[in-house]
Amino acid sequence: MPASSVASTHSRHRAAQRQRLGLLALSIVLIAFNLRPVFSSLSVVLPDIVADIGMSAAAASALTTLPVICLGAFAMVAPWLGRRLGIERTLLACMVLITAGTLLRGAPQLPLLFVASAMAGVGIAVANVLLSALVKRDFDSRAALMMGLYTMAVCAGAASGAGVTVPLQHALGFGWQGALAMWTLPAAVALLLWVPRALASRRESGGAAWQVRGLWGDKLAWQVTLFMGLQSALAYSVMGWLAPMLRERGLPAALAGLVVSLSVLVQVPTCLVLPTLAQRQRNQVALAVGLAVLGVAALWACMFAPLAGIWGWAVLLGIAQGGTFSLALTLIVMRSPDSRVAAQLSGMAQGVGYLVAAAGPMLVGLLRAWTGSFRASALLFGVLGVALALAGAGAGRARLVRATALPR
Repeated sequence: MPASSVASTHSRHRAAQRQRLGLLALSIVLIAFNLRPVFSSLSVVLPDIVADIGMSAAAASALTTLPVICLGAFAMVAPWLGRRLGIERTLLACMVLITAGTLLRGAPQLPLLFVASAMAGVGIAVANVLLSALVKRDFDSRAALMMGLYTMAVCAGAASGAGVTVPLQHALGFGWQGALAMWTLPAAVALLLWVPRALASRRESGGAAWQVRGLWGDKLAWQVTLFMGLQSALAYSVMGWLAPMLRERGLPAALAGLVVSLSVLVQVPTCLVLPTLAQRQRNQVALAVGLAVLGVAALWACMFAPLAGIWGWAVLLGIAQGGTFSLALTLIVMRSPDSRVAAQLSGMAQGVGYLVAAAGPMLVGLLRAWTGSFRASALLFGVLGVALALAGAGAGRARLVRATALPR
């Protein structure tokens, strides 16, 4: 075959490969966008739900915490599902659950609201884990960029849920049911885009015959896990309760939602930049500890500082929480020697981590019920911040977890 023909064939192959990876990257971003509106859209209309249905403070706290519990309970089965069904087909099932759960949240019955939140939470739990493994598998040489895009999309979804839900609710004349159910649309778009890839895929050859050993006894793996869990406890406390906190301080509902939205929106560029910044550092200890301190300080300011400066505090809070979130996910990839270990470490970090995280919003709600205000939560946030800094000091060390993927 002439050299020119060989070169042309290689060129077409490279172009097709770039197109395939580009479409995969877009699909990952769209799926990631749908992993947080379930949480943030609920928080801004929660007072309306409580007033309409007559929920107790304990029931409201349980409703905000249920999806987070699902994140922890089902994340650890995600690697097994990925091996048995294949990552692509498992992600398809996740998007079906997220789409159906989001749609069912439009039902006015409280039991259905809990069921719908659980359905969406299960889909989000498994997708959280498998997307990290997918990035490690298909974008290992561009892991920092893809983790930046992935976490940026997650934060953009959270910001949209917090900031757009109430304005669209008012503009379209929806009740709280329609405001929650309208997030079915972006989930359905991601689902439809993912269907062809999922149906064309097959289970990874030999994937089920591998077992990762040594992970649960590894100190570094537990530090990564605690860093993930503690930053999530603070993040979901903010996502679930910052808007009600600000409304209690006197801000109107729409304005409180915009403050939360701004805080989460600031996380978008932070999430895009942080993984590359972290990868360029000799280690990530200073980043982890510094962001933990900044996050608690900014949260305290949102709770107690004059409201005239609330926008500035919201920006600082967004920088800190976007940084700790993207760093937590990036550390899972950076501390893993291969994609199989990455999937297991992701399942461990997000499974155990989100069970730890569930205590955050639950305790905030219970403290509010016991004391009659949110002020008591300030001490809780301080304790979580100290523990987060200590976990980050360990997880930020430039080492790999001592775990290996071995044939069964």
